[in-house]
Parts: sequence; C-alpha cells; structure tokens
Amino acid sequence: MRGRDDNLVQLSNLVELTESVSPKELNHFDRLRAATIKANVAEGYALGEVLDFLETTAAEILPASSRIEFNGVSREFKKSSQGLDITFALALAFVYLVLSAQFESFRSPLVILVCVPLAVSGAFLALLAAGQTFNVYSQIGMMMLIGLITKNGILIVEFANQLQAEGLTKTEAVIRASVLRLRPILMTSATMILAAIPLALATGAGAESRHPIGWTVVGGLMIGSLLTLFVVPTAYTYLAGNLKTAENLSPTINEDLKLTEGTDAPPL
Repeated sequence: MRGRDDNLVQLSNLVELTESVSPKELNHFDRLRAATIKANVAEGYALGEVLDFLETTAAEILPASSRIEFNGVSREFKKSSQGLDITFALALAFVYLVLSAQFESFRSPLVILVCVPLAVSGAFLALLAAGQTFNVYSQIGMMMLIGLITKNGILIVEFANQLQAEGLTKTEAVIRASVLRLRPILMTSATMILAAIPLALATGAGAESRHPIGWTVVGGLMIGSLLTLFVVPTAYTYLAGNLKTAENLSPTINEDLKLTEGTDAPPL
C-alpha cells in the first residue's frame, strides 16, 4: 500500500492476514442472533418426542446463557399442547352450562357427562391400535367427541325425566328409558362412526392429518356408546333427583288435590 510519502509498503509489514470462514448473513429471531436448525421427523417417531429430545440435548450441549425457540409447525404444536387442558376444561364447562339450562337442573348434566371419560378412553385405545399419536389433529377430534358422545346421555336422561313426571319411580323410569332409547342411540352412533371411517382410512395428500381425527371419533364413539348404555343408567339412579308430581304423590294427597279443583271443596 502507498504511504504518506508515496512510497509503496508491503501489507505484510503492517498487518497479519489469516483465512477463516464466516456466514454470509446473520440470522436473527426475536431480535437476537439465532442459528436455525431444520430437520424432518424420522419414521416411527412423533413430533412431540422429537421436540423433547431436542430440548434435552440442547440443555446438555448449549451454554446456560443460550435459549431455544420453535418456529413453524413445531411452534404451533407447542402452543396448542400447552392450551389443551384449558380448552378441554372450557369445552366441558360450556356443555355443562348449556345442559343445565336445558334441563333446569345441575344434577342431570352430571349424569350425561359421565360418558365423556368413557369416550376419551376409547379414543386413546383407537389411536394406540392404529399406531397414531396424540397431536393437534387428535385434539380437534377430542373436542368433536365431547359434543357427539353427550347426545347418548341426553336421550336417556331426558326420556327418564319424562317418565318420572308421568308417575314412574326413578329406577323404573331409567330402565324403561334405556330400553326405548336403545335403537335411536345405536342408529345415531352407527351413522357418525360410518361417517368418520373415510377420515380414518383416507389416502393421498393430507391423509396424515385426517387419520388422527377419524380414529379419535371412531374409537371414542364405539367404546363410549357401548359403555354409555350401562354406565349412564347406573349413574342416573345415584345422581339424578326424584321428580315429584301430582301423579306420584301419596293417594291421600292426590285425593285432597282433586277436591280443591271443585267449586264446593273446602279449603285445605
């Protein structure tokens, strides 16, 4: 290089040159320097297992001052997994409040919601048997399952309440309601199961997202509907209240009530 007196000076007399490798661009995420790692999930593993392995390995290798963040599908999976418990609890609370308003009772909806754990257990067994994982799509199927399975309990409880109002005892009412509502329960359950089978057996592009939804609905409805026929009537006999009407009161009180309907009847 040329100096102040226009004399040429070798650059090696002034600096020491070393060759190194550096990135052509510096990536940032959340206003911090970041290194992006991209990978595909290996066959036989679920996304949740991969992310857990990544977090464990990063905690062992990376320094304590570093942190990891997820992006894309992994970020959505983490967000949805964290809010699953709250979403499921809110769905149950919403169904309970709607049923309480419909039945004008806080006890009858409890009988109906007994079938929800039965359906959830059936959904998990179906996912396990089909080799599926509990992912975002399975969670969507669970939300659908709450609304679908409760209709079985509604059919039995509503009809049993009507029979109690006609004068039958609680046990007689729920037994008769279970027998008379058996065909509608089986027909509606079979219809929804057949409608979900194409999702469970779908092929082609996007089939991997349809399989968890289909198997969740199919397994939940099959096992849930079968167990509902036995568990809901039993829960009704313990949890439901006795509906007192003029027909199922004692004969003496019934006669007194009939007397009051006449114009010449003395006041009670």
